[in-house]
Amino acid sequence: MTTAPGKTLLIACGALAEECFAVIRANGWDHMEVTCLPAKLHNRPALIPEAMRKKIHENRDRFDQILALYGDCGTGGGLDKVLNEEGVERIAGAHCYEFYTGAAAFAAIADAEPATFYLTDFLARYFDRLIIEGLGIDKHPELLPLYFGNYEKLLYLSQIDNAELQDKARAAAEQLSLDYEYRFTGLSGLGDFLNQKAG
Repeated sequence: MTTAPGKTLLIACGALAEECFAVIRANGWDHMEVTCLPAKLHNRPALIPEAMRKKIHENRDRFDQILALYGDCGTGGGLDKVLNEEGVERIAGAHCYEFYTGAAAFAAIADAEPATFYLTDFLARYFDRLIIEGLGIDKHPELLPLYFGNYEKLLYLSQIDNAELQDKARAAAEQLSLDYEYRFTGLSGLGDFLNQKAG
């Protein structure tokens, strides 16, 4: 007789919510639940570690396993310190670009073309709100070259093949006066990690 897997909670960045649900649905994992920290914490990464700790404490008694779907995301090792203290494992990678593409592939991209700005599906979908409005460029367009003057290309790392999102990403590249490149990554980075932990 096969033992049913224990209940697993995925604490994810809000920028990964749709992708997490897509992987869970595709695999029929009804023992997994997802809760998210707000994606806007990327603008204040120092707050991420303790927000993660709070979310762990709020949910620990209800789950057999908790996993973090987060990169370091600018916390300078602070997130890993909290996760180690709390006994929670996270997906490998400094950021979502790395675990979508794979560490070796991302390192090759970054080494070959360091002046690259990256978009994911989430960032393409909410580009105006998160980038243009979030950085104040809508009110102060003179900030655009200060933020993006050292970039040469926008690389859209796509998780789901979607023509509308490709159009949005292409428009974002034009708005930033950057060359545009599209690369489909799929969801295998998330899927591989969760398959290993599915129980």
